[in-house]
Amino acid sequence: MKQILCFGDSNTWGYDGESRKRLPWGVRWTSLLQEKLNQEEYRIIEEGLCGRTTVFEDPLRDGRKGTALLPTLLETHAQVDVITLMLGTNDCKTVFGASADVIGKGISRLLDQIQEYAPKAEVLLISPIYLGKKVWQEGYDQEFSRESVTVSRNLQPVYEKIARDRQIEFLPAADHVKCCEADQEHLNAEGHKKFAEVVYRKLQKLL
Repeated sequence: MKQILCFGDSNTWGYDGESRKRLPWGVRWTSLLQEKLNQEEYRIIEEGLCGRTTVFEDPLRDGRKGTALLPTLLETHAQVDVITLMLGTNDCKTVFGASADVIGKGISRLLDQIQEYAPKAEVLLISPIYLGKKVWQEGYDQEFSRESVTVSRNLQPVYEKIARDRQIEFLPAADHVKCCEADQEHLNAEGHKKFAEVVYRKLQKLL
């Protein structure tokens, strides 16, 4: 059985922007992807975490630095055959003050770790959905700012260039799905359903 590791943040974990809870199995995109692959002998390993960043230590939440955990996960789940990597949204938070280019360097560090610890794995780099224009306003998530919205929209071309330079597959999530109106940050159940199909079609090229 081949293994697919999905490494990401709350939009991989399955946080529902409408209910503010975790979507159940059979609704979040990683589980829907598993169902689509059931007849093809693939196992999805869900490794999403709310608040996860690429390289930044969050002063408000422990254990969110992606590069601090990814090597351990790659050894734990050896040998993974495919890795989907979708991070960067939380890096846009005001506390980090990071530009899209700096966040891209964080993604590159994660890709370096994959090359070191899982050199035979195929990689699908996914640029995350855009933050909603109101995300920084009262009633939403004020860990973000107006500038955060702009940074999130600048990630896609940065990630695309990284994928092209490294000759790995690339998927721009924002071309297919968007954050829900309710929280301006996360996918809702319908978004997860659409995204599962998009990722499935993309993975068929790698499997």
